[in-house]
Amino acid sequence: MELIIYEMLYIIGLGLGDERDITLKGLDAVKKCEKVYIEAYTSLLSFGLSTDGLSTLEKLYGKPIILADREMVEEKVDNILLEARGSDVAFLVVGDPFGATTHTDLVVRAKTMMVDVKVVHNASVMNAIGICGLQLYRYGETVSIPFFTETWRPDSFYEKIERNRNLGLHTLCLLDIRVKEPTLESLCRGRKQYEPPRFMTINTAIDQLLEVEQKHGKSAYDEDTNCVGFARLGSEDQMIVAGTMRQLCTVNFGEPLHCLVIVGKTHPVEDEMLEFYKITTENPEQKGNGIA
Repeated sequence: MELIIYEMLYIIGLGLGDERDITLKGLDAVKKCEKVYIEAYTSLLSFGLSTDGLSTLEKLYGKPIILADREMVEEKVDNILLEARGSDVAFLVVGDPFGATTHTDLVVRAKTMMVDVKVVHNASVMNAIGICGLQLYRYGETVSIPFFTETWRPDSFYEKIERNRNLGLHTLCLLDIRVKEPTLESLCRGRKQYEPPRFMTINTAIDQLLEVEQKHGKSAYDEDTNCVGFARLGSEDQMIVAGTMRQLCTVNFGEPLHCLVIVGKTHPVEDEMLEFYKITTENPEQKGNGIA
């Protein structure tokens, strides 16, 4: 029995900076698609969550863009895939489609519905952190740091960091992003109302990390552990600061998005690069400007 393959679903990475970071291949794909969706629940901030940010993309692409929030992607994605059976559809993702936030499930569901998929890759936080000089192949397992609440303080990331540290490996900590999260009260009532968007800062992440270390007491890290803080990575005003946890807690990293690297055992070449970004006593908010 001959299999019939329908039109194409393009999953396109947009990079980390602004609308100009899309690749030529990605831009060609967008322009030939009948419908264009953009994922709006993870890392859209750098492109602007405002109407202005979206209109900038629409002007470049020459066509309207549909915001795909968490509900649409998780509950109504089959509608998008059904559209891709009759025409080319683009699904845009900030960063890379298989970077920090993967879209494996979307690909699997598309294949199940006989929709062909083409992925256009781009820069992601997973490789852009290399700018600080820590070599990418010396990283261990990446961890996510969620916002703590009064009743929920998960710490499964601790064992992973401890394991990385014991092996001398660096650890990338991805910090929580909460966009269009329903309130607990509204879920109980059956009518969804949403919390204001929240983006974890490096300062909050370190506070939580130190709280968990105090709880476990295995000396996986402490206030004197060297780290690198990143804000708005890949943007024109990106900020990169190296120092101890104690030092980074005093730095105002400004607007989101933030991420943190806990430094493992370093090579002399890595140490040389980190010097460009280290905090100095004269300027405690120094950001590495030796490399743009």
